[in-house]
Amino acid sequence: MVQPFETVLPLGELSIIGMHGCEEITKKIDWYLKQWTCDKDANHTFITDAICPRFGTGEGKGVILESVRGHDVFIICDAFNYGITFEMYGMKVPMSPDDHFADLKRIIAATNGKARRITVIMPMLYEGRQHKRKYRESLDCAIALQELVGMGVDNIITFDAHDPRIQNAIPLSGFESVPVAYQMLKRLTNSFPDIIFDKEHTMVISPDEGGMNRAIAFASMIGLDLGMFYKRRDYSVVEQGRNPIVSHEFLGDNIEGKDVIVVEDIIASGESALDIFYQLTEKKAKRIFMCCTFGLFCNGLDAFDKAYEQSAVTAVLTTNLVYRSPELLKREWFKEVDMSKYISFIIDTLHHDASMSDLLNPVDRIDKLLEKVRKSQIEEGLIK
Repeated sequence: MVQPFETVLPLGELSIIGMHGCEEITKKIDWYLKQWTCDKDANHTFITDAICPRFGTGEGKGVILESVRGHDVFIICDAFNYGITFEMYGMKVPMSPDDHFADLKRIIAATNGKARRITVIMPMLYEGRQHKRKYRESLDCAIALQELVGMGVDNIITFDAHDPRIQNAIPLSGFESVPVAYQMLKRLTNSFPDIIFDKEHTMVISPDEGGMNRAIAFASMIGLDLGMFYKRRDYSVVEQGRNPIVSHEFLGDNIEGKDVIVVEDIIASGESALDIFYQLTEKKAKRIFMCCTFGLFCNGLDAFDKAYEQSAVTAVLTTNLVYRSPELLKREWFKEVDMSKYISFIIDTLHHDASMSDLLNPVDRIDKLLEKVRKSQIEEGLIK
């Protein structure tokens, strides 16, 4: 594999810091980056060791174990990794998003302003769903972004932000919401090579009106029709920080006999997704696939197991950008989308101060992928 930037000098020495819980994907990124450089020494690494030890009270501190003076530092943080615990008053406590964000700030503070540039890669944006004010409430995501910029962070990279307009909170700083459509389609076609991408056989569905922009982009890039579920909520009640959903109502063409791709950014409790799966089954969809960037599964996996057993869902595709429990990785209906190579491209591009335009626009790559799929299906006699 050839280094993408042969004539452009990098911006300082490269250092990658994987926050606690990101060790696996950080090692994969490091491997790819080493393949693109002249130095493929097995002992060489771009990873800079850093730790966040805790006192017995639960207080912590950030420690960087190597010098980053003049370095181009990339910090990878999964703020939703509940598989990490720490000791507090003799108890094991799972790390919350607040704890992860506090540790991120500790590591930024530990650079002591000596790094040449700091980029934070936070795949799922901390407090990204608290992005707008409806009542007398806090705007946590905007405050968090402004905190990071105030601490000297130059760029913030996230994936499929719940609402990309949150970047308005830091209009003079670097912020990118990176799409994952190409990687999703690549995994989908590898797992189900018989899926036919035309309006007669397949349809894209948005699970709600809030995700329409994401679903429109997805459907447009592969040339499919689009449907939508409208969420009717009870705004007189607040449960777990949100208004409960009363019902889902489908808006779109007939889906009988078609494969359906439900495009979503987050599976949290999964209640909405499951309700949609069963409604699509009642409407006689052929197969139901869900392409979701972040699979959190806050309420466990049993309900999804039941839906799979009842053929209400064929597969759920989610990325390795957030923590996946060992139980999830064993599920037959779960298909993982590996994003480590893509993040490596992003880091290498920014490290050489090159444009990210091609990385942020996957249309050409999707066209080539679909053409390859069509040729394979013609050879196998699936289509003419």
